[in-house]
Amino acid sequence: MDAPTDIAQIAHSIQLSLAPVFLLSGIVQLLGVLTNRLARAVDRARTLEDQHRLANHIDAPDLAYQLELLAKRARLLNGAITLGTVAALVISLIVALLFASAFISFTLAVPVAALFVSAMLTLVVGLICFLVEVRVATFALRIGPKEKNP
Repeated sequence: MDAPTDIAQIAHSIQLSLAPVFLLSGIVQLLGVLTNRLARAVDRARTLEDQHRLANHIDAPDLAYQLELLAKRARLLNGAITLGTVAALVISLIVALLFASAFISFTLAVPVAALFVSAMLTLVVGLICFLVEVRVATFALRIGPKEKNP
């Protein structure tokens, strides 16, 4: 192969790699949101744990319930972060394979397609975890003053 053909193949590989890189950028943004939500849930749980230790028996069941919901949210967010990270790693591998295909003489279409499908499935399951976490957080949301029992 001559140099112009090599350059053309490398340029084509870079072009093919751009779409997955944009997808990777979106996943990284999502991971930032998920991490922020997890940090807020952990901070809230620490505050409630301190209150629970100091609470009287009347408020303790409500605090325990809120802590259970926060634990569930943390598990869901952890799952979403893990799945999003796996999807990002697989997308990174796809970018590497697409770029490497300019230098390797055999086709990498089947491995790239399989990896892309697995990355999308992983991302979908992670987004479902995120959706469930948002539903749990919304369910636990209380607006307004707490009503006292007469």
